[in-house]
Amino acid sequence: MLSSSKPTLGVISAEPEPIMLDWPATALLIIDMQRDFMEPGGFGETLGNDVSQLARAVKPISAVLKAARDTGMLVIHTREGHLPDLSDAPPAKVERGAPSLRIGDPGPMGRILIRGEAGHDIIPELYPLDSEIVIDKPGKGAFYATELADVLEKYGIENLLVCGVTTEVCVNTTVREANDRGYRCVVMSDGCASYFPEFHEMGLKMIKAQGGIFGWVADSAAVLEAMKVSTT
Repeated sequence: MLSSSKPTLGVISAEPEPIMLDWPATALLIIDMQRDFMEPGGFGETLGNDVSQLARAVKPISAVLKAARDTGMLVIHTREGHLPDLSDAPPAKVERGAPSLRIGDPGPMGRILIRGEAGHDIIPELYPLDSEIVIDKPGKGAFYATELADVLEKYGIENLLVCGVTTEVCVNTTVREANDRGYRCVVMSDGCASYFPEFHEMGLKMIKAQGGIFGWVADSAAVLEAMKVSTT
């Protein structure tokens, strides 16, 4: 965690207004940067999506992840996926739509969206350190049927820097869950992405609307600038 000998407060230039964070009570939460969503042959592509749309989030996340590691901030990664027997995958989720491959089907990176398969894992550019926490989740939100709430309580976390994919689905769902639990969420605008650029834009607007009804939105440059306080 952050050294107690360094300044612990930072102000992020965000929308709808600047927000001051206590860094020792803040965690970086990276949502579902998995090969199944990011790379050809994975779940995202089976749904007919252009997975290259998500690549734009990698560099901003990487920069903030490096800063978080340098300062000792708690880092949490999430992965959406299911048990091999699909006992935690509702039929409504497995059967929806007309993908080229369904959840559990064999694909070029192993069974689609199944825990332990290559496609389920996080992309190499953002791969977790052994010391970092990885939360496996069966749903869109990171709190549903996971240990995330217990982890945040254990480390005294009050604030979340949230990034990942996709903006309007797993990021938005997690932020809404966190907001209901009292966490202050700052969503990194260029550290999120969607297969649909218009959904990305609207997803961010929904978070910061009405005085920040679900949280704050800031770009990676603003986050990094605010984090400098813990390294000087």
